[in-house]
Amino acid sequence: MTRSPTIARRELASYFHSPIAYVAMALFLLAAGFSFIDDFQPGQPAVLRSIFDWMVWLLVFIIPVLSMGLLAQEWATGTIETLMTAPVEESDVVVGKFLGAFTFLLVLLAPTLLYVVLLEIYASPDYGPILSGYLGILLVGALFLAVGLFCSSLTRSQVVAAVTAAAILAVATIIPWWASGKATLGGFWRTAADQAIMSRYTDFSKGIIDLGNVVFFIAGTVVFLFITVKVMESRRWK
Repeated sequence: MTRSPTIARRELASYFHSPIAYVAMALFLLAAGFSFIDDFQPGQPAVLRSIFDWMVWLLVFIIPVLSMGLLAQEWATGTIETLMTAPVEESDVVVGKFLGAFTFLLVLLAPTLLYVVLLEIYASPDYGPILSGYLGILLVGALFLAVGLFCSSLTRSQVVAAVTAAAILAVATIIPWWASGKATLGGFWRTAADQAIMSRYTDFSKGIIDLGNVVFFIAGTVVFLFITVKVMESRRWK
């Protein structure tokens, strides 16, 4: 996968030429700013708990928009054929696309560090939960991007890719969170809700770094990237 960094740089550059990426960034930062108001109140713990919780919900809808064209656009325009006739493997393309999108996610999150600066100026922030919160959101973002990349590999339509990814992420995140609040839930469904994405991420926002949760997100990301490679291989010979 020696050519993955080259593909990643190309993908990252493409984001800065896309108006959709700027719109998604603006909406994300605007919503994050409103959620920061709850953390920036007298008497509230200086740990950015609210903003980290809201980031997950925002990424459920932002990530599908950012990832919808990663492969779907290549299929639709026919540039995938040029890319795949070059001396690159499917894994190079998938990992490169993922790394490019993940780097843009870092760019997306970078302005939120301003909130940490504000807490440092006006309060005494607890950096443990803040650092674990950022780690958690990066792990969640990586998993969401892998899901979005997988959906983008299945179709030529960016809209279909975005809607499919958003639906999968909603089922994996929002529905279990809603179900976990039901007192009548029990047995298998209670266990499934407790092991879902939001439940695992909540530990990070509390300042708890559990190795099992880290492995869960990394393993999920790897699985979806692996499946995407297999989809690319199967479509190459059609």
